[in-house]
Amino acid sequence: MNTPKTVAFQGERGAYSEQACRECLPDYRTIPCRTFEEVFQAVDEREAGVGMIPVENSIAGVVSDSYDLLAVFQLHIQGEYYLRVRHCLLGTHDARIDDLRTVYSHPQALAQCRSFIRRHGWACNAVYDTAGAAADLAVRANPFEAAIAAELCAELYGLSILARDIQDSHLNTTRFLKIVKDRSVPPKDVDCKTSLVFEVRNIPAALYKCLGGFATNGVNLTRLESRPVPGTPWSYHFYLDFQGRPEERACKLALEELDFFTSSLKILGSYPEASNSQASR
Repeated sequence: MNTPKTVAFQGERGAYSEQACRECLPDYRTIPCRTFEEVFQAVDEREAGVGMIPVENSIAGVVSDSYDLLAVFQLHIQGEYYLRVRHCLLGTHDARIDDLRTVYSHPQALAQCRSFIRRHGWACNAVYDTAGAAADLAVRANPFEAAIAAELCAELYGLSILARDIQDSHLNTTRFLKIVKDRSVPPKDVDCKTSLVFEVRNIPAALYKCLGGFATNGVNLTRLESRPVPGTPWSYHFYLDFQGRPEERACKLALEELDFFTSSLKILGSYPEASNSQASR
């Protein structure tokens, strides 16, 4: 089944991942999935044309499940998107902030709104998902309870927005990757970023030697992340992002040197780099 105008995301309707889908791919139909693996499977089996997966948050850090699955599935990164996380306080239509007693959300969202919650003296109940907290609140219809979730949830579940931008830090941003089944070639006139995953050879200073080619050829690295290799204790995959395309001379030389010191090397994709203004907004 080939459905190019669909995008899969992990979470319930109204999750921040769906908001990223709607902003980045407004003409696409969104498909919710229970797990990150189901997102990858949907793209791999062509039940969805694109998968939108979070890989890191400016406050919470790396999303390990996404990185682990990038190494397993034979999919390709087509692009990146930065979503500004703007937490909203949602309640029933008859709710008033002064009457609230309990607030529900994902543990990370509760932690990111700690000052706002403490200032009002509310009890916190952690649940599995921000959108799930909103959906459950709509069912209970309790005016003394609220949920912290995306603004999209108010529209989807018929809730009122009692307060916007309640997060402690206004620099809370999540980076998403768009994954596809077939490799695509970005336009030649855009700046690109390339992502890859590799394992080092069992030799002294292996990682140092792997990275040396990028330094000597003037290729800028934008991210380096390590993850354990499943089933192989004390072995690690390294995920690396660099600015440029594999076919460019400096990048090609750096990759040739990297290949010499690795036991496996997989290019995950070369794609247009998000602008600095988007990444920092």
